[in-house]
Amino acid sequence: MTLTLNNINLSVDGEVYLSNVTASFKAGIFNTLLGPTLSGKTSLLRILAGLDAPDEGTVKFNNGDITNIPAKKRNIAFVYQQFINYPSFSVFDNIASPLKVAGVSKSEINGRVEKISSLLKIDTMLSRKPSELSGGQQQRVALARALVRNADIILLDEPLGNLDYKLREELRLELPKLFKETNSIVVYATTEPEEALMLGGNIALLSEGKVIQSGPTMDVYRRPQNIQSALTFSDPPINICAARSLEIANAHSIGIRPHHVKLKRRNTADIELNAHVTLSEITGSETFVHSLALDQQWTTAIHGVHHFNAGDEISLYLNPANFIPFDASGNTLAILESEGV
Repeated sequence: MTLTLNNINLSVDGEVYLSNVTASFKAGIFNTLLGPTLSGKTSLLRILAGLDAPDEGTVKFNNGDITNIPAKKRNIAFVYQQFINYPSFSVFDNIASPLKVAGVSKSEINGRVEKISSLLKIDTMLSRKPSELSGGQQQRVALARALVRNADIILLDEPLGNLDYKLREELRLELPKLFKETNSIVVYATTEPEEALMLGGNIALLSEGKVIQSGPTMDVYRRPQNIQSALTFSDPPINICAARSLEIANAHSIGIRPHHVKLKRRNTADIELNAHVTLSEITGSETFVHSLALDQQWTTAIHGVHHFNAGDEISLYLNPANFIPFDASGNTLAILESEGV
């Protein structure tokens, strides 16, 4: 199955929401939309769902034009960041509700609810009400209701955004496995580059209503087409430095991801920069060290909890194998094979 957007344009009250968007999503592989808030992700999902119609362009499902077919006539499931469950229904009845509306037999409902609740590890909670569940458990109920339908298209709009860190990590690992067991086309929107990397599959990068790059997730991450793609697919933001500052020829500027800026020499080819700390952020599993070198700010991301004080003198080590070179127009030049993600 294939879901395709062709030259989609959408404006609301004179403001451009989507501009000439062309993208394709297939069943059997996880499809991710990555972009910052207001980049157009939700607008695109709503058009895929049939909740909104584009000003121009077409939406095709298996080569059939569904642009003007309303949501209620499309076999879709939509899961939002603000999960929605029926408070007076049990977990079982919440999950089973779309099947009951569709007139599915009781025995089949029981079987499908049992299977999907087991996959999502909520099979021991089927008699409870949503108010008796944690936020993570309630989001699993909403996901189960989407999965149980065997919908042709499953759309997920930042569905893990309101969950705590541990639950997000767990579900990020589980979701691609869960959706492999369906024949649905899955499109998942997120603002988090790390989440997109964990989910894998294919990706479309959105910025200001435009798809700026698409393809296999790891290929897009390792080989951004331009500075805009590199910035969109990096958290913390990728470091950009004038090539002349690093004495690099044939490039206008150089990008290097914070995870590739080291505080210890690891390779004889490493370039050493003298820097001083301006800010240190402990985010939980990582520490972001912001420093000043070559008259510009640098960000280093290191695993674990580390303490630095403003003004501390440190050395930064950059391996040229991890450089992403850009020309004067901001387009990416040839990229060497890097040390890894």
